[in-house]
Amino acid sequence: MKFLIGFFFTIGMVLGGYILHHGKMEVLWQPTEFMIIGGAAIGSFIIGSPGYLIKAVLKNMKRLMKGSPYGKKDYIELLTLLYETFKLMRSKGMLEIESHIENPSSSSLFSKYPNFLKNHYATNFFCDHLRIMTMGVENYYTLEELMDRELEVHHKKAHHVSHTIINFADAMPALGIVAAVLGVIVTMGSITEPPEILGKLIGAALVGTFLGVLMSYAFFAPMGRHIGEHMEDEVRYMDTIKVALLAHVKGNAPAVSVEFARTSIDLQTKPDFAEVENACSTI
Repeated sequence: MKFLIGFFFTIGMVLGGYILHHGKMEVLWQPTEFMIIGGAAIGSFIIGSPGYLIKAVLKNMKRLMKGSPYGKKDYIELLTLLYETFKLMRSKGMLEIESHIENPSSSSLFSKYPNFLKNHYATNFFCDHLRIMTMGVENYYTLEELMDRELEVHHKKAHHVSHTIINFADAMPALGIVAAVLGVIVTMGSITEPPEILGKLIGAALVGTFLGVLMSYAFFAPMGRHIGEHMEDEVRYMDTIKVALLAHVKGNAPAVSVEFARTSIDLQTKPDFAEVENACSTI
C-alpha cells in the first residue's frame, strides 16, 4: 500500500507541475522512448545477471507491497519457541529434541508456531544447529563460527537482489541519454523540416532523458533500497536465533537465554519483558 501511495503521489506531482507550466501531455507520450529505455534496461539486466538472480529479483518484487516481514507478534512467537525448546532440552536432555528437528513440519513442538515454521530458512537454520549440538559440538566459539559463516553466505546472496535493482536504477539515466541521442539523430535527419516539426522531434528526444532520470531516482533506486531493508529485517531475525543458541550453549537458564535474544531485537519490533514472560508462562 505504501509503495502504491508513493508511486501515484510522485506521478501526480511531476505531471501536475508539468501541466501547470502549460505543458502538453501528448508530447510526453513517446512509446519508442519507453521501448528503447525499457528494452535496453531489461536486456542489460538479463545479460549481467545469472538465472538464479533474475528469479530472485522477480520473486522479491512482491515485497514492495508489504511492510516489514517481522513484527512484534513474530518475535514473541520466536522467543516463545526458543524458550520451550531450551526448556525441553534442559529437562529431558538433548536427545529428546532429535525427533522434533528431524521433521519439523510434523513436530508437535514446531506445529505450535506456524509463522516460524513457514520461514523455511529460519527453521532449517535453527534445526541444523540444534542437530550439531546433539552431535556433541557445544563449544561456544565453534558454534559461533559455524553460524557466522552460514549467515554471511546467506546475507551476501540476499543483498545481491537489492544491489541488482539499484544497479538497474543507476543505468536508467545513461539509457535515457541513449534514447535522447537517437532522437537527436532522427531530428538531424529532418533538419530541412519547418520549426514546428523540428520542435516536436527535439521534444520527443528530450523525453528520453526525462524518463531515464525519473525512473531511476523516483522509482527503481527507492525500490532497491526498500527490498534491502527487508533483507536487513531478515538479518536481524536470524541474529536473534543465533544469540539465543549461543546463550544456551553458555549454560544459561532458558529464560535468561531468551532475554539475551530479546535485547538484540530492534526497538521498533522488540516486545516488552512482560509480554515475553506472559507468553512463556503458558508453556
